[in-house]
Amino acid sequence: MNNKFGKLLTAVLLAWLLVPAPVMGNPPEELDGLLEPNEKVAVSSQVPGILDEVLVERGDTVQPGQVLARLKSGVEKASVALAEARVEFGERKAVRNEELYKKQLISINEKDEIETEIQLARLELREAQERLNLRTIVSPIQGVVVERLHSPGDYVGEDAILTVVGIDPLHVEVVVPVAQYGSIRKGMRAEVKPEAPVGGKYKATVVIVDQVVDAASGTFGVRLELPNPSYKLPAGLKCDVRFLR
Repeated sequence: MNNKFGKLLTAVLLAWLLVPAPVMGNPPEELDGLLEPNEKVAVSSQVPGILDEVLVERGDTVQPGQVLARLKSGVEKASVALAEARVEFGERKAVRNEELYKKQLISINEKDEIETEIQLARLELREAQERLNLRTIVSPIQGVVVERLHSPGDYVGEDAILTVVGIDPLHVEVVVPVAQYGSIRKGMRAEVKPEAPVGGKYKATVVIVDQVVDAASGTFGVRLELPNPSYKLPAGLKCDVRFLR
C-alpha cells in the first residue's frame, strides 16, 4: 500500500514539474490611441471687471507669464500714482528732517514718526500695485489658445476668458486589454503612428500604467508622453500605438 502511494505521489510531482509556468502575454502588435493635451486651463480673472483688451487670438502660442488680457484699471492706476507721490514726498521730507535732527532741532520721536510714515506709504504703494496687477491676466502655462470666450467691453467675473492647452509634450492615451497586464511597464518605449493626413512615426514613453482594471470592459489605461516641441502634431488625433519589446 505504501509502495503504491509513493509511486502515485512521485507521478503527481513529476506531472506538476512538467507543466510550463504561465507566461505573461507580450504587448499586442498595435492598439488604438488618442493624442491629447498634457493640460487644459480655463484662464479667468482673479477680480471681476470690464475687459479693456484681449491680446491673443485662437491659435496663438503663448508662454508662461505672457499677458493675455487686461481689465479696465483707471482707478487702480490713479491709486498707484497717488501712493508713489506720497512715498516721494515722504522721502524728501525724511532727508530734510535728517539735517534738522543732526542739528538737534527735532526730537528722536519726531524723526521716528517721519520714518514710520514713509514705511506706511511704501506699504500702501505695494498694496496699490498689487491691486493694479490683478487687472492683468497672464498665461499660467506654455501652450496654444484654443478658445476666446470674451471680447473687450464684456463684463467678466469668475467665468473663463480664454482656454489654453499644453501640447508639448502630448499625452497618448491607450486602452489595453487586461490580458496584457504586466507586459507594459513605466519607462517602456512605443511607436506612435497618427492617423491621416498627419501620418508619420514617432517615439513615445510610457509614464502611467493604471493599477486599477475596469472590470466591465476588461481593460486598463496606459498613458505615454510624446515630445512635440515644434507643435507639429495637433491634439485630438487618433493613432496606432505599438509597444517596443
